[in-house]
Formats: sequence, C-alpha cells, structure tokens
Amino acid sequence: MPVLKSLSFTALPKSANDPVQMRRAKFVARLEEQKLLLKDPNHVRTVQRWTRVDGERQATTKQQAVRPWWKTDASGQVVMSIKFGAKPVEFEKGKAGIVVGSKDKLPALIDALIAAVRAGELDELFSQAAKAGVIGKPKKAA
Repeated sequence: MPVLKSLSFTALPKSANDPVQMRRAKFVARLEEQKLLLKDPNHVRTVQRWTRVDGERQATTKQQAVRPWWKTDASGQVVMSIKFGAKPVEFEKGKAGIVVGSKDKLPALIDALIAAVRAGELDELFSQAAKAGVIGKPKKAA
C-alpha cells in the first residue's frame, strides 16, 4: 500500500474526437504529402479499402494518385492553392491562390502553412468551406 500512496492520480483525458483537431491533423497530413510529391513526382498514397471477395469482406490496399496543389501560370510564377475536399479554399473573395514565385520556395510555404494549421489560423476558412458543402456528396432533391 505505501507504493500507491507515493503515486499521484488524475482523471483520464477525454478521447481525441475533437472534430477541429481531427480536421487539422488530416490537413497537415495532406500538406506533408505535397512535400513528398515535390521530392518525388511519382509519389502515390496507399489507402486501405474493404472489398467483398467470395462474399466475405477483406481489407485490400490500393494506390491512390496524389495531385499537386500548385500550378505554373503564364508568366512562369508558381501559384499554390489549398484544397479542402476537391475545391480550393478562398482566402479572400475570388482569391484562392498563393503566389510562390518558384518551385524551390514551395517547401518553405508548405511548412508555413503547416504551422498556420497547427496554430488554428485556418479553422475559420475550413468551417466556411464545410458549411458551403465542399465536402461530402451532394444531397439529392426530394
């Protein structure tokens, strides 16, 4: 019993089902994939899906292409957009791109965006994009 008295006890922390934290973690993972895509243009994401084989469900792994979030405009500058779901997030009305200049500056921009996501600076933009119905399947008219 003297061993238990030497320990300090506390309540268990709540489970990590906070949707804001989960959205941040998922978005940081997508930004990290963009960094990997910069290093290796043939980078693919490996995902696990459940399929039916002979009437039984089995886990299978599939390769999923990672699309770049940057493009080169007509003047030769690299412009990066942040995708939430399949659509780019607008920072201001009609402005969804971030001018980078050249491709070698992209890793620094991605690191800055990761820091902004972890600090919660993009939470408002994500919630606006989610309310606009960017993610999920469109609802059918009744």
